[in-house]
Amino acid sequence: MTSGSATSPWFVRPQSTGRPARLFCFPYSGAGASAFSAWPAAIDDVEVCPVQFPGRENRLAEPHYGTYENLAADLAGALAPLLDRPFAFFGHCAGALPAFETVLRLADMGLPGPDCLIVSGLPAPHDASRDRMLTMTEPELRALLTSVMRGRGIEPRPDMTDLGMRVLLRDLAAARAYRRVEPVAVPCRIVVLHWRDDPDVSLDDLEEWRRYADSVDLQAVDGGLHDFIDAPDELRKLLTSWR
Repeated sequence: MTSGSATSPWFVRPQSTGRPARLFCFPYSGAGASAFSAWPAAIDDVEVCPVQFPGRENRLAEPHYGTYENLAADLAGALAPLLDRPFAFFGHCAGALPAFETVLRLADMGLPGPDCLIVSGLPAPHDASRDRMLTMTEPELRALLTSVMRGRGIEPRPDMTDLGMRVLLRDLAAARAYRRVEPVAVPCRIVVLHWRDDPDVSLDDLEEWRRYADSVDLQAVDGGLHDFIDAPDELRKLLTSWR
């Protein structure tokens, strides 16, 4: 059962009244909530709530969020009415950083925090500048974007690629501006996912997440970095095991 249309621009799906828990999903640089479009059908144990950042997809006309701190501050208020049941955050790749910052913002506001922060394929916040995308040239980024689109079954037109690049470059500017020099602990469990076929981020690269919570689990899953889109079985089980 749902409670009607989604009333906040931050969420593209109607909120459910029949699920015992929620999973809020934070997309990677250059992407939007559609990155999780396959998840609701694949994950029926919790309500999947993809977060839609401003400046993309159905929020394309809105100003870009600018910084992860701004994003977290604005999102926390929108989340407040939806924190009435157990919930977790999932942040894929660079989406792990605004997810982490939103946990801190909720705590600062005295609002309920997630039972679990699940981060996928990105080193800890104080090591985030090591993300290889931050050093790629525009032609390299365009080639990567084209590859990702084709991997999702989309044949990119030049105008589509230009639009995707505009979003991606703004997101990467926010990623380059992000600075978290020292670890700051969050009041929840953290699960860190390593994709076994990811050539750029090893399991050892993710170890520093252990400094961000009392309980941190590192889990390796089969596949490459973009295989999360289809919610493979191994990932799906991890996404619901926190309850």
